[in-house]
Amino acid sequence: MKIAVLRETAEGERRVAATPETVKKFIGLGATVAIEAGAGGTASIADADYAAAGATVADHAATLAGADIVLAVQGPDAASLAGVTQGAWLVAALNPFADRTRIDGYAAAGLEALAMEFMPRITRAQSMDILSSQSNLAGYKAVLDAAAAYGRAFPMMMTAAGTVSAARVFVMGVGVAGLQAIATARRLGAQVSATDVRSATREQIQSLGAKPIFVENVAGIEGEGSGGYAGEMSPEYQAAQAELVSGHIAKQDIVITTALIPGRPAPRLISAAQVASMRPGSVIVDLAVESGGNVEGSVAGEAVVVSGVTIVGYRNVASRLAADASALFSRNLFNFLSAFWDKEQGKPVLDDEIGDAIRLTQGGKVVNARLLP
Repeated sequence: MKIAVLRETAEGERRVAATPETVKKFIGLGATVAIEAGAGGTASIADADYAAAGATVADHAATLAGADIVLAVQGPDAASLAGVTQGAWLVAALNPFADRTRIDGYAAAGLEALAMEFMPRITRAQSMDILSSQSNLAGYKAVLDAAAAYGRAFPMMMTAAGTVSAARVFVMGVGVAGLQAIATARRLGAQVSATDVRSATREQIQSLGAKPIFVENVAGIEGEGSGGYAGEMSPEYQAAQAELVSGHIAKQDIVITTALIPGRPAPRLISAAQVASMRPGSVIVDLAVESGGNVEGSVAGEAVVVSGVTIVGYRNVASRLAADASALFSRNLFNFLSAFWDKEQGKPVLDDEIGDAIRLTQGGKVVNARLLP
């Protein structure tokens, strides 16, 4: 069983799908591991470190030759995977809703494409969940990006020259990224509030020492949507939330938005009028900018100033913490493959629950129910 790890080619991608730690673990299962030269360079991992862990470091073609499993962070084009065995697994974040043409290419090439972002959010799959591990880092980095763009201090400071007031931070969307953003902003000394459409998050917000901001007496979303995400809000709830949030946003120094709906554009949480209501020098960080953005006026890959407010819309935020993001991502992949490793067959064998959830292509066809008419 040969496992190949590719060097990422997507613009701005600094992560790598395996580390020396996971290479050793895969070899311990009985696999051989080939790493494309330079794969770990942007994540501060030298080729020599992979070689010391027992991997073979080679060029692209030699890395893929005879590979049974290909690991990547972002799915490569099917044409770049020539040389793998027939029916080889491609295990990566494959962005199937936004890049269907690439998925069709995997099917035509006879690959079995496994989309790690489709991992079901069930207890036994928590250690395999790339969305959670990467969102956790993104929530942390969002607060640091906000602090870098904000021209004032975060904590309250009492000095002989007078008092510096604490920054007021508002987090919109209390999933994994939002919770980490709350915790990080609190650690930096900010006064933090947060909101979400799921009523169950109220206790989570309070447990981190933040103030929950919720619409009262209007039905929102009591539970979670599919996969642990919030579903769409009713028009009544959207209107009530917009009214509540408008008054709150105008008083904030920093707003961090994290709301995503799988397979759909990100919901619009902040309008241009709400941006204009904030005082000059305030900062908004839009973590959903690559999915259309939560904030009117946000630009993917840029920090722009609108009405005196800096709107930060950096892409691929977790990748900007490449070393830690790679460590967590690679452990997710190892935890996934090792959980299904059959010692007698010397390879992983998926069960139906997780296999059906993440398998996009098999036998030359697109087979995932979420991608079929």
